[in-house]
Amino acid sequence: MDKTIDNFKAAALALFGLLTGLWGWLGWLVVGWVACMVLDYLTGSLAGTWAGGWSSAKARDGIRHKAGMIVVVLVAAGADMLIYLVLTNLPVLALPIQYPGLVCPVVLVWYIVTELGSMAENAATMGAPVPQWLVKLLAMSKNAVDSAGDKLSGDGDEQW
Repeated sequence: MDKTIDNFKAAALALFGLLTGLWGWLGWLVVGWVACMVLDYLTGSLAGTWAGGWSSAKARDGIRHKAGMIVVVLVAAGADMLIYLVLTNLPVLALPIQYPGLVCPVVLVWYIVTELGSMAENAATMGAPVPQWLVKLLAMSKNAVDSAGDKLSGDGDEQW
């Protein structure tokens, strides 16, 4: 039995190592975000069922919301790709550092924190006690990511 568990652990570590080599840390960030989106949708559906307010219209709104998030992440990835291409191909804009991407990871972290907060709200709707410090920690994390994004873009006063 111990040999089977050791073999499973070795196989899991090899798989995670292979995927990390292929994806890098950004790939795992995307996997975490997708997992959070799925869990948020499921917990939101369960919370709606528990509260007696589940409806297909709300479910469709949730799917549209998730689809919009996917578009924003793709736009952020496109912005990173554009910045990378400009910095690597225009010698006038050469920087003494490499640019592996910054916009997409910040957007992904912002969405992950947002999804975690939404899951905590869903859990509270289902009757689970949610520690207030967890809610505060998630709000602080979201504010920190917002501040980082504001610094990335300038002063942050402009909005769409």
